[in-house]
Amino acid sequence: MYIHSYKDSPTSGGIDGTLVSENTGLTPIATPLILVGNECSPIKLAVRCDSGYATYGSTVITPVGTTYDKWALAPDSAGSPGTFGAYGAALTISGQVGATNQLFWAKAKAVNGEAPQNDTTVDLQVAATIQAV
Repeated sequence: MYIHSYKDSPTSGGIDGTLVSENTGLTPIATPLILVGNECSPIKLAVRCDSGYATYGSTVITPVGTTYDKWALAPDSAGSPGTFGAYGAALTISGQVGATNQLFWAKAKAVNGEAPQNDTTVDLQVAATIQAV
């Protein structure tokens, strides 16, 4: 009974993307960020369960790590990044996450005047109750 996260342009409702986690808990965003102009481009990510399993109740995704407070997560808005909430905020997916991609977006913001850099200090913590379907 696992839930996984994916990167590299996963598609909504698909089963594609590059696996970046093995199960619930800490999952690396695993995308080096080059912050240009004090903000990185939004990164499309997805979560989905193994075939035969789904979440029950809410799924909460939270950035954790050294620079977690620079991160924002947002639900997918028909394939576009949409509006992002407060940096460091958790994302709650209220609907069921099943065996196909549930998209969401992540981005990071640098401190004013901070030089562009790769930020690999943040993981995503995925908390969900999973059941067989």
